Amino acid sequence: MADEEIAVTRLPGFGKAMNLGSPQTRELGVETVEVGIDTATLRIPYKPEMVGDVESGVIAGGVVTTLLDHACGQAVMAALGQPTTIATLDLRIDYMRPAEPHQPLYAHAHCYKLGRSVAFVRATAYERTTDDPVATAQAAFMLNSSSARPRGT
Repeated sequence: MADEEIAVTRLPGFGKAMNLGSPQTRELGVETVEVGIDTATLRIPYKPEMVGDVESGVIAGGVVTTLLDHACGQAVMAALGQPTTIATLDLRIDYMRPAEPHQPLYAHAHCYKLGRSVAFVRATAYERTTDDPVATAQAAFMLNSSSARPRGT
């Protein structure tokens, strides 16, 4: 199966399994919207129980963090081309502004470098467009050494 076929067919199903397999993402309602060769876009619906500031209705920062971390992990899986064990080594998030109340939140992540044992990812959380981010993230993930090979190598 060609790399693009893997990303388009098999990995979105694995993304759904990752979303349902984690009690936190399952409870939050995280959905995988799209998976590419080295990218993933996830969506989280607005729910009143996610609110961090009751007066404004803004989603809690921890929900944004979860969404970004999970999107980054799925982008790493897409870049690897197969499901494997990974772990977040480092996650830096810059919060730009509060998320808009009553709006779904998206995260788009891109795995821009796969090393032998570490993958590097950038991500953006937003409501409508990545040009107006709620937050951005940079992350590093530890890779399972038995499957830490970029596709085609």
